[in-house]
Amino acid sequence: MDISRRRMLGGTGAAWLVASNAAGQARAMAAPERKILIYGHRGASALRPEHTLASYAKAIEDGADFIEPDLCATKDGHLIIRHENNIVETTDIASHPEFAGRRTGKVVDGERQVGWFTEDFTLAELKTLRAKERLGQIRTENAKMDGWFDLVTWEEMIDFCAAESLARGRTIGLVPEIKHSTYFASVGLPMEDRFLDTLGRHWQTRTRPLVIQSFEIANLKYIRQKLGRPGNVQLMQLTEGIDDRPADVVKAGGTLTFNQMMEPAGLADIARYADILAPDTRTIIPLGPNKRLAHVSPVTADAHKAGLLVQPWTFRPENTFLAADFQNGDGLNARNPAGSLAEIKTYIAAGIDGFFTDDPAIGRAAIGRPPEL
Repeated sequence: MDISRRRMLGGTGAAWLVASNAAGQARAMAAPERKILIYGHRGASALRPEHTLASYAKAIEDGADFIEPDLCATKDGHLIIRHENNIVETTDIASHPEFAGRRTGKVVDGERQVGWFTEDFTLAELKTLRAKERLGQIRTENAKMDGWFDLVTWEEMIDFCAAESLARGRTIGLVPEIKHSTYFASVGLPMEDRFLDTLGRHWQTRTRPLVIQSFEIANLKYIRQKLGRPGNVQLMQLTEGIDDRPADVVKAGGTLTFNQMMEPAGLADIARYADILAPDTRTIIPLGPNKRLAHVSPVTADAHKAGLLVQPWTFRPENTFLAADFQNGDGLNARNPAGSLAEIKTYIAAGIDGFFTDDPAIGRAAIGRPPEL
C-alpha cells in the first residue's frame, strides 16, 4: 500500500514499529503513485445499523479497503465504539429503567446535550444495551434491526478485522477516530495512551494499515510523537468547512479555525504531523445557492502540494444527502444509488485520493477496481 506521498521512515517506538517501517517501505516502492481508497463509514451504515459487526461485515463484503470505528471512553476506561458519547440516539438505553436516573445534561465540545453518556457507565453495563438505528426515519430497513446487535469494543473490533482479513484473503485496514479527546481528558478519562496501549498487543494493528483520525490537533501531534512514523500507520486530520475551531484549540483559548487550517499555510502545518487531510465533501466541491455543485475548490490541489493525501467524508446514497445535480424524483428519504455513484465519480475527477462512504458497494462501483490493499 502506498500510504504517503512523503513517507519518512524511522522515529521512535517499540520493536514492532521498526518491522512495520520496513514492510511499509517495501509496499511503497512497489505500489503505483495514486490509489483511491474506500473507507466504510461506521461500516456500511446505509445498509446496517452503524458501528455494529453486521455493518462492518457488510462493508468488507462490499469492498471497503478500511472500516471505521469511532472510539469513546467508558467509566472504567475501556474504549467502546459509538459515534458520540451521548448514546440516546444509537442504543435502547431509554428502555432500561435501571438506568433512568443517569439521564443528564452535559456540555460536550461546546454543545449542550441531554441523554446518557458512555463515561457514566462501565463496560459491563454498556454490554447490556443493544444498538439502534440513528437515522430511523430515513433508513427504515435498518430500523427494523433495532435491538439485534451488541455494542462493540475497540479491541473486539481489532480482532474482528483480523479474522475477516484472514478469512477473505485480503488486507482490511482500520481507520479509528478518537472522539471528544479534550472532553474526555477533562473528565479524567484521557484516551490517547489507552488507545496506544492497544496497538502493540494485536497482530492487526502491528502489521496492517491503520489510519488514526481526529478533528482535534493536539492528540494527533501527541500520537505522532509517541509512535514516530511506522510503515503501517498514517494520521488523518479531519476538518469542517466552517469557521468553527477544533475543541482543543477552543480549550487553549486559540483562534485557529478549520477554514484557516485549509489555507496553504495551515496545510503546511498539518503536513508536519499528519499524512491525510479529511475535509467534508462540500469543502472539495461546494454547493451553490441552488444546492447544485459549484466550482472545485483549491483545497485538494493545495493539500497535494503540501504533501498530504485528500480523503473527504462522507458520501451517502439517499437523496436528502446528495447535491441537487444527482437527486431523483423518488423523495428525499429514498435510496438513490445511481445518483450517489455519479456524485462520487465527480469528486474522484476532482483529484481526491479516497473517501468515506456509508455504502462501500457504490464506492467500489465508482472506482471500478477491486480493493487496493
